[in-house]
Parts: sequence; structure tokens; C-alpha cells
Amino acid sequence: MSINYNIISTGSQGNAVVLNDNILIDCGVPFKALKDVYKQLQIVLLTHEHGDHINKTTIKQLARERPTLRFACCDWLVPILLECNVSERNIDVLEIGKLYDYRAFKVSPIKLYHNVPNCGWRVFMNGKKAIYCTDTEHLDGISAKEYDLYMIEANYEADELQERINKKLAAGEYCYELNVANRHLSKEQADEF
Repeated sequence: MSINYNIISTGSQGNAVVLNDNILIDCGVPFKALKDVYKQLQIVLLTHEHGDHINKTTIKQLARERPTLRFACCDWLVPILLECNVSERNIDVLEIGKLYDYRAFKVSPIKLYHNVPNCGWRVFMNGKKAIYCTDTEHLDGISAKEYDLYMIEANYEADELQERINKKLAAGEYCYELNVANRHLSKEQADEF
């Protein structure tokens, strides 16, 4: 049996991926984007505070519609979940590098490098292994050999990014791209991993 995945959305407009119909990783989308999947969810794994990864309105509605739904995160997201009316008893605060057994699956958060505290996820189910990493400067020190599913987000191609930087700087325009490489993976880095 393989790991099934459903990419609800990826990118700056919102991130949300469902594994095997019961695990939601990231929740940066409007609730209506989850209308076909939210009733089957057992857990929501969250990475970091940016709005394209954690939509507070959607979290509030999930907590209201599914009062027993588990939310797993590292300690930096607990205040946001509490602000979204998620019950403290439904929040699992997990530590980087530790493995947590939910019977039907196991998960382990991975330290990632962004401009805010961030983690990725290893997910183990049905004898299969998946890794999810998004919004990180690099993957140094992370190993995932012979995994069955790699969900590694790349935000740019190095040559194309440099071309945009050169063009904006030459025109005297604001260049947000100068910080992109310090916060996100290139396609080349993702492919190499």
C-alpha cells in the first residue's frame, strides 16, 4: 500500500496537503478548500506562522466543526492555536527530532531554516515513509534516503532569480528577491536533495 496524497494548494496563495485522507499538513487555505476532506481528518500538522501555512479563520472553523481534531505543532505555534479557539487538550506540542506514535501513523518534526521558527515533517504509515519540507533556506543535515514520498517545496530557479534581481536593481526598484534565497529552496537544491 502506498501513501496517497492530495495537494490542496501550494505556493504563496496557500499551502495544504492531505496524506491518506486523514493527515493535513499545513492549513494556509480557506475552509472551503477543505470541504471534501475535513471530515476524515485525524490530525493537522503545522509548520510555521506565515498566513500561507496557517489560515487562522480556517483553523477556527476546523476547531468549531471538528471539536476532537488533533493539532500537532512545535511550541512556537501554540499561542496561535489557542487564539484560534483550539482547545488546549487538542494541541500536541512535539519536539524536533522525536518520533510520536498515533497508532495509525507516526510523525516526527524536522528543524527547518526560515525567517521565523519552522519545521518540516516525517510521516510513517503502512510501512511507507514521507517527508515534507517547505520554506527553508537549506536541507543541510537532513537525511531521507529511500523514502516513498518526497514533498520538498522549491520557490525559484537560481538563474531566473538572479535575472530578476539584476533587472530590478538596474531599474532602481524594490527587490524582495534579495532575501528569497535566504528563506527558500531553489529548484536545484530540491532536486539535489
